[in-house]
Amino acid sequence: MDQSDKDWWRRGIFYQIYPRSFQDSDADGVGDIKGIIDRLPYLQDLGVDAIWLSPIFPSPMADFGYDISDYIGVDPLFGTMQDFDALISAAHASGLKLILDLVPNHTSDQHPWFIASRSSRDDPKRDWYIWQPGADGDPPNNWLSEFGGSAWEYDAATRQYYYHAFLAQQPDLNWRNPEVRQAMHDVMRFWLRKGVDGFRVDVIWHLIKDAAFRDNPPNPNYHEGRPPHEQILTRYSTDQPEVHDVIAEMRRVIDEFDDRVLIGEVYLPLHRLVAYYGNDLTGAQMPFNFALLSTLWSARSIEMIVADYEKALPPGAWPNWVLGNHDRPRVASRVGPAQARVAAMLLLTLRGTPTLYYGDEIGMHQVAIAPDQVRDPFEKNVPGIGVGRDGCRTPMQWNATSHAGFSTSAPWLPLSDDFARENVVSLDADARSILSLYKALIDLRKRLPQLMSGDYLPIASEGDLLLYRRQSEAGAVVIALNLGAEPVSIASEAIGLVGEILLSTSLDRQDEKIRSVLDLRGNEGVIIGV
Repeated sequence: MDQSDKDWWRRGIFYQIYPRSFQDSDADGVGDIKGIIDRLPYLQDLGVDAIWLSPIFPSPMADFGYDISDYIGVDPLFGTMQDFDALISAAHASGLKLILDLVPNHTSDQHPWFIASRSSRDDPKRDWYIWQPGADGDPPNNWLSEFGGSAWEYDAATRQYYYHAFLAQQPDLNWRNPEVRQAMHDVMRFWLRKGVDGFRVDVIWHLIKDAAFRDNPPNPNYHEGRPPHEQILTRYSTDQPEVHDVIAEMRRVIDEFDDRVLIGEVYLPLHRLVAYYGNDLTGAQMPFNFALLSTLWSARSIEMIVADYEKALPPGAWPNWVLGNHDRPRVASRVGPAQARVAAMLLLTLRGTPTLYYGDEIGMHQVAIAPDQVRDPFEKNVPGIGVGRDGCRTPMQWNATSHAGFSTSAPWLPLSDDFARENVVSLDADARSILSLYKALIDLRKRLPQLMSGDYLPIASEGDLLLYRRQSEAGAVVIALNLGAEPVSIASEAIGLVGEILLSTSLDRQDEKIRSVLDLRGNEGVIIGV
C-alpha cells in the first residue's frame, strides 16, 4: 500500500492483533512485539493493509493493558521501545500501517497522575480525575461499573469517591479539565512522531460525563441473566453532547500529521453512532460499527442493518464493518463454522472498511475456559452469565506442534482442542479451507474497484437469501448469500444475475456461467460478475 495515501484507510483492510495471544518470542507464554515482527510475512501473504494492536503500554494488567500506568512506554512483558521502533520500521517496510490502541477514558490507579490526584484534595492533579462527595453515606449517584457494583470507590484518606466505569483499578479521567486534554494530546503526538498511523480510541463515547452527575434511569428491558450493570441506562454517564468537542480536538491533533486515522470504539445504536463522525466529518474518520456483532444472524436482519446504516451515514462519511474483536464471542461460534464462511464474504464485500480479528481467518472458535483457568476480570467479577472474554483471546493457532507454534512454553490461556487440525499451516495447504477463502476474498476485493469503493445497491429478496450489487464505473458484481442450511434457486434474469461466478464460499465454482437459474447450496455465498 502507498505509504503516502491520505485515503488509505478507506481502501485498506484492518487486522486486529491481541498481542498477548499472537506470537511469543521469548518462551514466557505471552505474545510480544518481536513475535509480531516474526509474523509480518503471514500478514503480508494474507493481504491485509493495517494492523491494530491492543494496548502494549506499561500496566499492572488488572485488565490486561486497558489499565495504563504510563502512556509513553512499552510494557516489559511485550518488549522494549527499541522493539516497538523495529516493529514500526518492519511494518512500514512490508507495506503495512500500524494503529495503536489509545485508552484515554481511564488510567491505572498506579499511574503517577492518579497517585498524585488521590494524595490530597489540594493536589494540582486532584481535578484530573472525577471526585465527588458521597450522599448521606452512599455513593454520589446510582451509576454502575461494567465490572459489577457501584462505579464509585470511596477513598478513606481524602473522604471522597472517585468514579470508575470499569474496574476500581481504572479510575476515569476528567475530560472536562483542559489540562487532561492537553496531556492526552501530547501522548498522541509522541506516538504519531514515532510514525504510528493512527489510533483506535477505547470507549470514546464514555469520555464526558454529565456535569450534574444525575442518576441514570432504570432499563425497562433488563432481564435476569444479563450483566448487572445493564439494569440502568447510561443516559448521563456516556454519550454526552460535549464529547463531540473533545473528539474534534483529538482529530485536529491527528490532522497535524499526514495520512493518519482516528478510529473510535462506540457501542451505540446506529443513529447515535453516526454522530461520532462529527460536524462536517471533523470527528472520528471511522466510528467502529459493531452492528454485525449483535444483530440476529438472518438475511432480513442483516439487510435491515445495512440499509439503516447506509441511510444514517452523514454525507461523505465512510462506512466500516466488524465481525469480531477481543470483547465478543468468536464469529465461528456465534453463527457456526458453515456460516462463518458466508460471514467472511459479507464482511469483505459490503461497502466500507472491514476489520478482521486475528484467528477469524482460520475459523478459530470460542474456547470454553475452565473456572480455575479464567483470567478475565469481567468474568471473575460478574460470574455465571456466560460472557467471559477469555474464550475469544486464546493463542493464535499457527501449526500442529506443541502449543500450536504460539510458544515453546505453556501459554497464558489454554489452546483450543482442535489446534492440531485447525491451524495456519494445515489450512494454508488446503485449497478450499476458510483461510484460502479469506485470501481469495481479499485478493478479489483488491482487484475489483467495485468491491473496494463501489456503491451498495440492495436487491429485493426473501427467506434466507441476501442479495446486493456493488457497482462502480469499472462495472458491477452481485453478491448472493444463503444464510440458511437449505439450498435455494433464483431465477437469475429477473434480477440481473446473468454472468459468471467469480468466487464461491466453497471455492469450487469459479468461472461457472449463470444463465436462467442460480442455484445456491445451503450455507453458500457467491460473487457474480455481471
